[in-house]
Amino acid sequence: MSTRLTELNDNIIFATLRDYVEQLAEEGLDGPPMSPASLHGECSPRTAAAAGEGARASALSPAAARNERPEAGASRAASGAAAALFSAYPGLEETGDLAELRAFIGDCRRCKLAGGRTHLVFGVGNPNARLMFVGEGPGADEDAQGEPFVGRAGQLLTDIIERGMGMGRAEVYICNVVKCRPPENRKPEPGEIAACEPFLWRQIDLVRPQVIVALGSVAAQSLLKVKTPISRLRGSWHEARGIRVMPTFHPAYLLRNPADKRLVWSDVQQVMKALGLPAVKPGRPR
Repeated sequence: MSTRLTELNDNIIFATLRDYVEQLAEEGLDGPPMSPASLHGECSPRTAAAAGEGARASALSPAAARNERPEAGASRAASGAAAALFSAYPGLEETGDLAELRAFIGDCRRCKLAGGRTHLVFGVGNPNARLMFVGEGPGADEDAQGEPFVGRAGQLLTDIIERGMGMGRAEVYICNVVKCRPPENRKPEPGEIAACEPFLWRQIDLVRPQVIVALGSVAAQSLLKVKTPISRLRGSWHEARGIRVMPTFHPAYLLRNPADKRLVWSDVQQVMKALGLPAVKPGRPR
């Protein structure tokens, strides 16, 4: 018995390491990213909240766990997670629209990204959009203009929306996981993501889209609370707090790997079908 358990544990560890290495390779990294928090063993607010939720879940008695209806448990867990998320910033949940949310965020200094930004990049588009795009974070052009997806990657995203989907850019809502540009366009660190996460989810709650397209690994993993590489997440429907999520490659990735536009086009077609949008000619974006 102990030998079989050891083999099982080894297989689990191997699979986890394999997935992690695949993710690093996909993102062009030679080794694991090291943040100051990880070097000093610090715990992000989101990690602490998750640990607290796990502890509360484990406190349920076996009988209570058996008798609890799955849908009731899922609803309570989602409600509890939302309450814990917004409790970090008292008053956040009371914001009634996107303008009030932007005013609540103000001249944000809640993480170290604030020190290097030119503009806080909140979001843009239809406040009642059926479709929302969530990216990683602002780049240099976005930081300069204060609007998401306005550089080369943004032009490609606009092409996907307008030529590929037959929609106007103003019909959808576009935002990022973090609202300030990370230095040298590096990936946001866990603490930076955690600081902005309540604002992202309040944006989602206020817009109430039918579908979210998660652009790239940071957006998909943040929304879905997974570590799975984007190459394995894309192409399939997922769900986050009752909203359908389609992960796909980030437009910046497509600029470096244009052959994968066909994969994004396949993902976009699934989104169009889910929204009841008609097929568009001449076809997929350039």
